[in-house]
Amino acid sequence: MKFGVLQFFSWPERRVPLQTVYGRAMQRIEIMDRGGYDAVWLAEHHFTGYSVCPSVHMMGVHVASHTKHIRIGMGVSLAAFYHPLRLAEEVAFLDVLSGGRVNWGAGRGFDPTEFGVFGVPVEESAKRFHDAVEIVLAAWTRERVTWKSPYWQFQDVEVLPKPLQQPHPPVWLAAGSPGALRWAGSHGYSVLLGPHSTFEENACHRDLYRQELEAAGHSIAGRQIPMARFVAVADTDAEAAQIARNGAEWLTGTYMSPSKATRPESPDQAILTMDAATKIDRYVSSVMIHGSPGRVIDQIVSLRDSMRMEYLMLAPLSHSSFINFTEKVMPHFL
Repeated sequence: MKFGVLQFFSWPERRVPLQTVYGRAMQRIEIMDRGGYDAVWLAEHHFTGYSVCPSVHMMGVHVASHTKHIRIGMGVSLAAFYHPLRLAEEVAFLDVLSGGRVNWGAGRGFDPTEFGVFGVPVEESAKRFHDAVEIVLAAWTRERVTWKSPYWQFQDVEVLPKPLQQPHPPVWLAAGSPGALRWAGSHGYSVLLGPHSTFEENACHRDLYRQELEAAGHSIAGRQIPMARFVAVADTDAEAAQIARNGAEWLTGTYMSPSKATRPESPDQAILTMDAATKIDRYVSSVMIHGSPGRVIDQIVSLRDSMRMEYLMLAPLSHSSFINFTEKVMPHFL
């Protein structure tokens, strides 16, 4: 198995200086660099203390300057909010500066506050996202690029620098809904499966994605499909369960709330409109991996067998969970 970390920059109740949040994250990333992790995946969010990292590309440059081995993943660039040529420039520039260590993950976003502030109509966001992904890849692989669509028009533009990795950095698309999985699969893109689906939903998402890939003449063989999971590890199962519950309360109170629903009637967003207690129980029982090191090892083995999880992108729910996972869980699989 491979392991990566979905790195948030949470600032709960602003209890410490924001510089402390970044400093602690960098300490963790430096441990990852020495400890056998494949990648750190940097999470982009705007206008919320849930995670204060508005530019994963700037943070990626900072990570590159403090590490030597670990790959630097975008988890994700919210592509619908960028001019795609600027996005192509920034990610390629990071790839050059990092010595070719970029994993580019791209996503549409779902937060209505972000859509409103950036002036992107929610109903246009999927098509803007699709355009942006294709334009970025064209900018990386063609000497000059011309594009004409309802959202972007430009002619004969040379985008520099080109990425160091050729023909381009590996690419993943965040896909948490059937529509996103179908588009990614039908176009042959690899996917990132997010941290908010249940284990059963994630397994169904992977199967749907595989079906769409194969229907379009692509193969799932050899593809890495990172599956993001919130993780709590402690000396006892009870301690870990409490860490998981505290994390679920924070998550549902700050981010996965009814105010984030852009399509309340959609089954894809049903989680947002659940009552708080039901939502918390759902995360603890069916979404998060938690327990003593032995129990977590058993859970990962089970998920590897039942849903073919070969790349775990963990989002640790505490610093102690990260240390326990690194020292007591991950060595079992390496």
